[in-house]
Amino acid sequence: MNALTHLFTPDCIALDVPAKSRADAFAAAGDLFAKQTGIDANSVVEFLNAREALGSTALGAGVAIPHGRVKGLKQPSAAFMRLQNPIEFAAPDGEAVSILIFLLVPEKATQQHLEILSSIAQLLSDADARQTLLSSTDSSTVCDLLQRWGGAK
Repeated sequence: MNALTHLFTPDCIALDVPAKSRADAFAAAGDLFAKQTGIDANSVVEFLNAREALGSTALGAGVAIPHGRVKGLKQPSAAFMRLQNPIEFAAPDGEAVSILIFLLVPEKATQQHLEILSSIAQLLSDADARQTLLSSTDSSTVCDLLQRWGGAK
């Protein structure tokens, strides 16, 4: 089992989101997390923006991992979003982002937070996995890849 196995369900996967900016993507993520965790959507956006203000969470190769610590959250919560069209995200390689994996963790989940971020970064560093995430037409396929990711070929 990996750090991502229990984080993703088909209802936290959003494909072909019509966001035109980071603000639009964060608002859509806020809505996903509000349904999933009960946390106010605007609060989610504030947590994501606070982290992004420290530096871009874009990794390059068209992917980003917006994340934040949330006071009162009991368990980590994640969402996957693929955009209809890539958006500017201040990526180190200058490439626009179309794949985002959002992560919210409890305020004091330091080690767990790092392990989950590491697993997500490894997943998104794999060109084959990225291609599958870009081309999948249903949320179940995306969810299955995210849950089963182990880094081994």
